[in-house]
Amino acid sequence: MKLIIGLGNPGEKYEHTRHNFGFMVVEQFLKDFFPVEKTAWSQSEKLKSDVAVFDWQPKTGKAQKVILAKPLTFMNDSGLAVSLLASFYKVEHADIWVVYDELDLPVGAMKIRKGGAAAGHHGVESIIEHLKSDDFWRFRMGIGVTKQHQDSDDEKQHAIGRQTIKKAKSFVLATFGKSEQGDIRKLIKHGADALQMALEKGMPAAMNRYNTK
Repeated sequence: MKLIIGLGNPGEKYEHTRHNFGFMVVEQFLKDFFPVEKTAWSQSEKLKSDVAVFDWQPKTGKAQKVILAKPLTFMNDSGLAVSLLASFYKVEHADIWVVYDELDLPVGAMKIRKGGAAAGHHGVESIIEHLKSDDFWRFRMGIGVTKQHQDSDDEKQHAIGRQTIKKAKSFVLATFGKSEQGDIRKLIKHGADALQMALEKGMPAAMNRYNTK
């Protein structure tokens, strides 16, 4: 069994913002690999999440249950929803995969890893706090701005690296610039494909294929 969680903020106001990249990836994953009539999300007040549950049948090997979730608790309290989901479905921490935006990676970059500190990401901080463990997998999707991705004078203050990005809170709650759209579409697709490969062939194969060198 795998619990795959995309992090973000609920509501139309945040739908296309950088901080909702986790939502975008898990939504794309469900659309890509399942028929339209089977891709509906159901809202669970008990689990404080939108949830989709299905059986994943790899090309070889046994099928396993996959719980796909988008917490409705807002980013900074993501851990509450994750802990409720993990407890209800009895999922081991090592079988929890979290997909989220990462300021310390440039737009288009991706890193998969297990464990470690939250590196200032409040959603991940909340998950570690509620699970009392960092022993879960992270799919870190780059949203940092580099010099080649600057659409306005306002964006010129942003540079890759959390420590050099000014007004980080307003930055992550902003939408992507026009020059970033191609990289964003590609990264969403790569994120969805990486989830599929991890389910099909295991995490080392996904890391080898999709981790940005």
